[in-house]
Amino acid sequence: MGKFITFEGIDGSGKSTQARLLADALYAQGQDVVLTREPGGSPGAEEIRRLLVEGDHARWSGETEILLFTAARRDHLEKTILPALKAGKIVVSDRFADSTRVYQGAARGDLRTIVDRLHDAIIGVEPDLTFIIDMDPAEALNRGLARQSGEDRFEELGLGFQKKLRAGFLALAQDFPDRAVVIDGNGPKEAIAQKVLEAVTGHLQ
Repeated sequence: MGKFITFEGIDGSGKSTQARLLADALYAQGQDVVLTREPGGSPGAEEIRRLLVEGDHARWSGETEILLFTAARRDHLEKTILPALKAGKIVVSDRFADSTRVYQGAARGDLRTIVDRLHDAIIGVEPDLTFIIDMDPAEALNRGLARQSGEDRFEELGLGFQKKLRAGFLALAQDFPDRAVVIDGNGPKEAIAQKVLEAVTGHLQ
């Protein structure tokens, strides 16, 4: 069985960059690596992604978002994650269930119980290791909006929402101390990537 590593954090925290840098570093070491993302990571999940990250921020209720994210995650799990893990590969994912726990379960309303019940019933998989890239919400928000990716539905909820998200992710690290590692996202990306790689190397030994 392979290893499942995830990256979490608020929008604009640099987690996508760190996920890519880790995948590149592991590949350079000769590891068989699959780099993926959520929402998305499989053809069906990518279709659902557009429903979730584009459009007006009030497009869906928190409950509807949970159902859509779970549907995308299930397809991602079936088509990409589980086959790779069974083949002994290292799966590096930019977001997974922890994002739903924080975004819809905490910051979008008190829906954590619903998130956890659906996760247990439909997903039932946790990462072996999770990196939470932590940084100042104001700086991260400016960075996220500057990308003008068209996928800024959550950034448009503003700084207050990003602050709630940061608090949610830090609380999550306390909920899952065996697998969650908080990494300071300030500073050169190369230095951050080195800290991540050192933690992964220690975990894989």
